[in-house]
Amino acid sequence: MNDRARERDLILAPNEYAFIADETKGNINAYIGPYKTSLANTDQPVVFNPESKRFERCSLEAATRAFAVAPAGWYLVLKNPAKDGTHPKTGAINNLIELEIGRKVNRPGPAAFALWPGQMVRTIQGHNLRSNQYLIVRVYDEEAAKANWKNAVIKPKAAGGEEASAAEVPSAAELTPDLTMGQQLVIKGTDVSFYIPSTGIEVVPDESGEYVRDAVTLERLEYCILLDEDGNKSYLQGPAVVFPSPTETFVERGGANKYRAIELNENSGIYVKVIAPYRDDPKGDQPGVSHDVGDELFITGKDQMIYFPRPEHAAIKYGDHTISYAVAIPAGEARYVLDRNTGHIRLERGPSIFLPDPRREVIVRRILDPRHVQLWFPGNEEALAHNRRLAAVQGGKRDFVEDAELEESSSTKKGKRRKEVSDEYAGDDFNRGQTYTPPRTITLDTRYDGAVSVGVWTGYAVLVVSKTGERKVIVGPSTYMLEYDEVLQAAELSTGTPKSDDRLARTVYLRVLYNKVSDVVEAETADLVQVRVRLSYRVNFEGDPQHWFNVENYVKFLTEHLRSLLRAAIKQRTVQSFHPQVARDVRDVVLGPQGEDGKRPGRRFEENGMRIYDVEVLDVEIGDDAIEKLLIEAQHAVVEQTLTLEGDRRRLEQTRERETIKQEIDAIEATTKQKRLGLQRSEVEALHGFDLAKIEAELDSRKRRLEAERAEQESVDAVHDAKLARDRRSSTLDLETSDKQLAMRLRELEAEVKAVADKAQAISPDLIAALQAFGDQALAEKMAQSMAPLAILGGESVAEVLARLLQGTKLARVLEVVANEE
Repeated sequence: MNDRARERDLILAPNEYAFIADETKGNINAYIGPYKTSLANTDQPVVFNPESKRFERCSLEAATRAFAVAPAGWYLVLKNPAKDGTHPKTGAINNLIELEIGRKVNRPGPAAFALWPGQMVRTIQGHNLRSNQYLIVRVYDEEAAKANWKNAVIKPKAAGGEEASAAEVPSAAELTPDLTMGQQLVIKGTDVSFYIPSTGIEVVPDESGEYVRDAVTLERLEYCILLDEDGNKSYLQGPAVVFPSPTETFVERGGANKYRAIELNENSGIYVKVIAPYRDDPKGDQPGVSHDVGDELFITGKDQMIYFPRPEHAAIKYGDHTISYAVAIPAGEARYVLDRNTGHIRLERGPSIFLPDPRREVIVRRILDPRHVQLWFPGNEEALAHNRRLAAVQGGKRDFVEDAELEESSSTKKGKRRKEVSDEYAGDDFNRGQTYTPPRTITLDTRYDGAVSVGVWTGYAVLVVSKTGERKVIVGPSTYMLEYDEVLQAAELSTGTPKSDDRLARTVYLRVLYNKVSDVVEAETADLVQVRVRLSYRVNFEGDPQHWFNVENYVKFLTEHLRSLLRAAIKQRTVQSFHPQVARDVRDVVLGPQGEDGKRPGRRFEENGMRIYDVEVLDVEIGDDAIEKLLIEAQHAVVEQTLTLEGDRRRLEQTRERETIKQEIDAIEATTKQKRLGLQRSEVEALHGFDLAKIEAELDSRKRRLEAERAEQESVDAVHDAKLARDRRSSTLDLETSDKQLAMRLRELEAEVKAVADKAQAISPDLIAALQAFGDQALAEKMAQSMAPLAILGGESVAEVLARLLQGTKLARVLEVVANEE
């Protein structure tokens, strides 16, 4: 029963309160501490649920709530305030009063109070603002905001960024704006360092629930974009602290809300379209240029080294590229450039750094069909694969492909796209890509990026023909870049030995110097013997190069003509006269007779400027084996006699030379022996002198070593004597110190013995008797205190009870003395 009654006791400490509902009347009373009371059975503890706006039953512990407290620098947002503005009285029961339902007020701290039933409160820390922070506040009660604006806690900042002094703070009337319901205002940290809103004003939190928002601090070369609710954008440049208006938000990309300015140079630019009319800022005496909607601009570093976007510009990008970069065209290379307006493709030659204007110029790559690739670049499988890839990207619509299409295709296949996000900014720097800008790390692999280039080697020539019919011959060594409408003229040459049309070699390269053409001429001599002569012609092309390609198959033209001439000449000679002089006869026919200078004029073909300047007879075959054998034997006999005579002459010369050489060798050897003996004598003398000097040096060194050792021993003896003297003095000092310490200890012991004897003599019989008397008296007092209840029960005094109990003891006398003293 006691426990249940205790559970119904409401005990409130200071700064505590509870709501109790009277279930008989429906009233809800506020009990404010410090307070104690016992609740009736009809009293029910309740709490107010802010979500459902209803009172819910609970236990006493759950009903006990702490006061709403706001320290200095904080404020309370109180909903449903009392009409009279009062709060429940402390230490009492407060009946419900009339509340202003639906209203809320702001109460700056320091403040502490209990709530009326039905009230809700929220404690918020005052808003401290740095110079790059701001608040967004909203007017939720127009009349209250205007009436209480002067009650807001506003600490303006001075010009230097510090808190303003009292003289610098403007009055509330000067700071009061024109307020309307739902209006949003921006409280900037550059103006206010601390802010607590007044009644009628509330601070709007951001998406994360934070009240203080960070402005965007822009460094130099940085900018940000503000997007208004009406769709207009504002581009702001640094250095600055940017505060958005209540209807503006920062445009974010890749998690960043500020961006680096675009660095441009003479070799880069940005392609933009004008989306709103504007006029450029005047430059010096030149007025600004007007731009209409739809105009396209290509801004390069020559016009503007640092580009900040503006709301009238929209960047035109090809793929993921915002900035257009120049391409490096090395010396000896070129690029095909398509004019987008006229369709004409021109050749841009290097060396240069070429920046195409994207408004009208596009760099393209020419696509060669496989037949041309194999003919112009024989054996180059890489070039064949490259042109096939270009054809696959283009899809067969045109015979060229744009660089942008090729790059987009490559990036799609790799699955990589460059993200257009802002970099992290640590200072005023420029981050440049590593593909082209750094001179020390640049790599130019432009083999297939530029125009079709033909390398003509030394001794070769090619015929270039355009679609308009123009012809030009390129003679090597040279590198020629084909115009877009130019091709190489091909020629077909007879192959095999002897040369025939059974298998023709197709090529565009003509060997014009030191060309070699081999052939076999089959003929018949005057005595009806068949001969077969293998020849090798040396050919050059001379004169006007425009005539070199007039004959399509110059090999067939050359060999057929010379076969006819040689057959006619061989037919006039017998085999015996022809065989020994076949080389001379062939050279006379082909190259012409020798002149006075011993040179032959050669054979020139006026049709194509071809001239045979030499011919070589490689082999001669006789059709009749027997005749060939006789010719060979006769030739062998002549050669054998000639070789015998030459051998005898060589032996005579060898014997003469051998004896002469032997005599010279003997003379040189005698001279060498004499010089060797002289050198040995000098060497012996030098060794003798060296040995004597060595012995003298060793004696001197030994003498010095003995003297050093003797001086060292003397120093050691002196050090040893000094050490013994120090040790002797230290021992004597230790003995003296020990004697003094022993004497001091003996004196201390004598003093202690004497003190103990004096203490023993001080304890006399009288002192002992006095101590015993004090002990008995204390015991009697303790017994009297213990016997007091017994004495009360028996109706006697304590002294009488003790006297009867202690009769016959020494304590009885003590009690008598005590009684007498009383």
